[in-house]
Amino acid sequence: MADPSSYRPQPGQVPDSPGVYRFRDEHRRVIYVGKAKSLRQRLANYFQDVAGLHPRTATMVTTAASVEWTVVSTEVEALQLEYSWIKEYDPRFNVKYRDDKSYPSLAVTMNEEYPRVQVMRGPKKKGVRYFGPYAHAWAIRETVDLMLRAFPVRTCSAGVFKRSAQIGRPCLLGYIGKCSAPCVGRVTPEEHRELAEDFCDFMAGRTGTYLSRLEAQMHEAAEEMEYERAARLRDDIGALRRAMEKNAVVLADATDADLVAVAEDELEAAVQIFHVRGGRVRGQRGWVTDKVEAVDTAGLVEHALQQLYGEETGEAVPKEVLVPALPEDAPALGQWLAARRGSQVSLRIPQRGDKKALMETVHRNAQQALALHKTKRAADLTTRSRALEEIAEALGLDSAPLRIECFDISHLQGDDVVASMVVFEDGLARKGEYRRFQIKTFAGQDDVRSMHEVVSRRFRRYLQEKLKTGEWSPEDAAADGADAAEAVDGAGGAQDDGRPKRFAYPPQLVVVDGGRPQVAAAQRALEELGIDDVAVCGLAKRLEEVWLPGEEDPVVLPRTSEGLYLLQRVRDEAHRFAIQYQRSKRGKRLKAGPLDEVPGLGETRKQALVKHFGSVKKLRQATIDQICEVPGIGRKTAETVAAALARAVPAAPAVNTATGEIMEEETPAPAGTSSERGTDR
Repeated sequence: MADPSSYRPQPGQVPDSPGVYRFRDEHRRVIYVGKAKSLRQRLANYFQDVAGLHPRTATMVTTAASVEWTVVSTEVEALQLEYSWIKEYDPRFNVKYRDDKSYPSLAVTMNEEYPRVQVMRGPKKKGVRYFGPYAHAWAIRETVDLMLRAFPVRTCSAGVFKRSAQIGRPCLLGYIGKCSAPCVGRVTPEEHRELAEDFCDFMAGRTGTYLSRLEAQMHEAAEEMEYERAARLRDDIGALRRAMEKNAVVLADATDADLVAVAEDELEAAVQIFHVRGGRVRGQRGWVTDKVEAVDTAGLVEHALQQLYGEETGEAVPKEVLVPALPEDAPALGQWLAARRGSQVSLRIPQRGDKKALMETVHRNAQQALALHKTKRAADLTTRSRALEEIAEALGLDSAPLRIECFDISHLQGDDVVASMVVFEDGLARKGEYRRFQIKTFAGQDDVRSMHEVVSRRFRRYLQEKLKTGEWSPEDAAADGADAAEAVDGAGGAQDDGRPKRFAYPPQLVVVDGGRPQVAAAQRALEELGIDDVAVCGLAKRLEEVWLPGEEDPVVLPRTSEGLYLLQRVRDEAHRFAIQYQRSKRGKRLKAGPLDEVPGLGETRKQALVKHFGSVKKLRQATIDQICEVPGIGRKTAETVAAALARAVPAAPAVNTATGEIMEEETPAPAGTSSERGTDR
């Protein structure tokens, strides 16, 4: 725990101007990002008596080891820079909203020649019109099914569209009148795009004009005694009205607005957003966050708006944003929203009427979301905490291992030996910090040597990162038994930008997939580097025994133990990640096939040959002159490749004389071996 006075800036050193500041911990990780109208006044608040600070603020300033700032011209620039840094560094003490689920949107791919209506999730794409998000995908499909009668826009995938065009017959929707069948030329690309634009206009809330036009066409058809056409138009109008009924009018003045409500307690907060377009609720979404910083309702609203509109532009930002409390920098936030929309945006608190009543409804939804989240997470937090406590007790650790790293070795009968490292923090997987290794020394099926190598490499990199930050010196390296010259070379050219380093953070516990030999190898690697504050254990698959260094007998956890279950999850994830990497390497190696037998032909030129001709089969049919056209391939090499491929002509397949079918030949695995394995013991 650091003393804030040890890194407090000198008086007069901090400028009295707008800016963004960053607190870093002892490992140079950015742990908090904030903005201020006056950096001097804001930072002074952090360096008062720790006892007078909010508990969360006190935890942050005592975790930090330094503070730095960047001066900007305006508060709007500070808002944008703060958002960018929070997104880049993911600081642990900043509010992080996480979706309670993935919300689908109705998307129209206007960037295609024949626009398609479909359900989409995930990041938004350029040239695609989005409506929503909706609470459920089935709600989108019901709405689209009703609207396709009036707007028969394509909904099929690219494969179905291409297939229908090839055979000259539309799909079922084309036959029943719910698709205009552009695949077979029933409409031109221009006519189909006009249908898609009408669909988008209707979904955007411009419903009155279109319905009036359809009603006029219906009456005109009836007067001209075209009763079948009039009946179709009548049914189209009915379908559109039923689609409109699914989104009841909530604001009579056809307002485009987003309503944001917050429900909170001391530890967590839930945010709910209603998207109102054309006076109707077109979408809803919600977030839940841990209050890791001392923040009030206005601050939560500001963070929510940053996340909600940080990647949006144009009409995705509404004309009006209604909130329960105005942020401290409301004028700057309003300017930021206006810049993203391209026109004025009203940011205010509703005071009366329909908008205030709707805000109360959104707030009730936020309260229910927070209650539901707490119900779900209570069991989850309790289980994870109990699992970590059980592991600490079983292994004799001083505290619960909040960061666990697990290593596994994978190979195919001694070939393509690789290793994986997975990371779990607070009982949850941190996939962004997973790492994979290619074993450099020839270890064959010697998992013990491979484990020693990969653990040594991981923690040698950790020591190098300590050297970059000045926490470790070449003299320390010599004392610890590490290679100081290698450490210095590895630290050269480091970027001190606060981004997470590859191996900067040590775990409290290292888990290896294996028994006593693998555990001894990992422990020996740590001792050779002089690391004595990281615990090691192994989990053997045979009886799920936990092995500790230097112990003759394993630790046996009960089968119902939450600690054992967590260790199994960590081990299985490492095994999965290692197998995945090993398969990918094997696939790349086998892709070239006979080219592996060509002497002096490296992986780069193999891939160039296969990429140039498309396959080994086509390469085998090429002449020597054609092979010479590949960059990096001379005539002598081309002759060697052609000769090798001629020798490696594939044998003719066996044929069943009774049925005429080609028979597949099975090659049994050698006795006593596994055809594909990780580190099964």
